[in-house]
Amino acid sequence: MKLLIRNGYVIDPAGNREGYYDVLTDGERIARVAEGIEEAEAERVIDATGKYVLPGFIDLHVHFREPGLTHKETIATGSAAAAAGGYTTVCPMPNTKPVTDCAEVVKKVLEKAEEAGLVRVLPVGAVTLGQRGEELSDIRALATAGAAAVSEDGKSVMNPALYTEGMKRAKEAGLPVFAHCEEISLVRGGVMNAGACADRLGLPGITNAVEDIITMRDILLAEETGARLHLCHCSTRYSVDFVRFAKAKGIAVTAEVCPHHFALCDEDIISDDSNYKMNPPLRNKEDVKALIAGLLDGTMEVISTDHAPHSAEEKSGSMKGSPFGIVGLETAYALSNTVLVKENGMTPMQLAACMSSNPARVLGREKELGSLSEGYYADIVITAPKEEYSIRPEEFLSKGRNTPFGGKKVTGRVEMTICAGKVTYERVQK
Repeated sequence: MKLLIRNGYVIDPAGNREGYYDVLTDGERIARVAEGIEEAEAERVIDATGKYVLPGFIDLHVHFREPGLTHKETIATGSAAAAAGGYTTVCPMPNTKPVTDCAEVVKKVLEKAEEAGLVRVLPVGAVTLGQRGEELSDIRALATAGAAAVSEDGKSVMNPALYTEGMKRAKEAGLPVFAHCEEISLVRGGVMNAGACADRLGLPGITNAVEDIITMRDILLAEETGARLHLCHCSTRYSVDFVRFAKAKGIAVTAEVCPHHFALCDEDIISDDSNYKMNPPLRNKEDVKALIAGLLDGTMEVISTDHAPHSAEEKSGSMKGSPFGIVGLETAYALSNTVLVKENGMTPMQLAACMSSNPARVLGREKELGSLSEGYYADIVITAPKEEYSIRPEEFLSKGRNTPFGGKKVTGRVEMTICAGKVTYERVQK
C-alpha cells in the first residue's frame, strides 16, 4: 500500500533532514520525501499536523521470553508492545528456554516473529552453549541462521580466555558482541544499589564495581581482538568514563543507556518494591548525571529498554525473592522525551539518533534501517511530542506490568507506527 504522511515535522538524523515535509511510501520502502506531494499518489493519506515524523525506533535489547517462558511474554505480545512504543526493529536476547544458542532456535524465533507480523525481529544468539560459560556456541552458524549479534545477556562470560575466543569468532562472522557487564563474585545476593538507601531499607546492595570491572575488561578484550563491542544497560559514571576513554583510543566500542537509569535513582526507592528491582540497579544521583551527560555529548550513543516482563506473581513480593527486570517498550519514548529533551536540553534530532540511526549503525544495518531517506525500509513512527499524560500500566500491550513508572506524568506519546510500509500500531483516541 502507498501511504502519504502529510504536514508532519520530519526529523531524520541519518538523512540530515529536519523540517516540514511529506513522506510517501511504496510497498516496503520510502519512495519520496518532499514538500507538497500530491494526495493522488497514495492509497491512504495520514495527517501528521502538529506531530513529529521519525525513523522507526530500534531496540537493541529486549526480552521476549519465547521459547519457554511464555507466561511472561510471547514474541507476539512483545511485538505488539514494541509497535505501541514506536519500535519497528527489536533484538531479543538469548536467555530463553531453550537458550538461543543454535541455528534451530534462531529460526524458530524468526518464524514466530513473521507470524506476528508487527516488527522486525533480529535475534541475538548466545556466546556459549546454554549460557553456561563453558563452551562456545557455533557463532558462524548463528549468523548464517539470522542472528544479528551475540551476547551472554543476563550474565557475563566469566572466563576471559573463552570470551576472547568468542569475540574473535564473532568478528569473523561479522557480528557485534553485546556485553552484560557483571562480576558475579561481587554481587553477593545484592538486589539494589549499595549505599544509604539500601541500608535504610535493610536490603543487600550491589556496588558499582560489579559493573565497572567487567566493563573495562571487555573494552580491553575488544581492543585486543578487534571485535565490535556494544555495552548493554550501562549504569555507572565510570562506565561513561571508560567508554569515553575507549573511543579516544579508537577502540570499536558503543554503549547504551536505559530510560530507567536516567529517569530514576536509588533515592526514588522508598520501600521494598520489586518493581524497582532491575540489573544493573538504579544508581545514585551522580551516576545519573554522568549518564545524561554521556548521552548529551554522544559518548553513550544508544537508548535501549532492556524490556524484561515478569508475571504479577513473580513481582509481588520483596526484592530479595523477586526476579530482576522491568518492562520498558511502551514507556521509553515518553520517558526519554520528558527527561532528556524537556528537562535536560537534548535536541529532538539527538533523541531520534539515539533511538534509530545509532542502533542501526551498531547492527551494521545503517544502509537500510534508521532513516527516512528514499530507498530505506518504510519504518516510521509518528509522535505527539508535547502531549502530556500519566503512564497507565493496565493499558500496556505487553503481558508484563512490572514497572516503577505507573502514574508518572510524562510528555510525548506515540501515535502511529509503520513497519516496512504497514501500519502496525495506531493509537485509538479515547
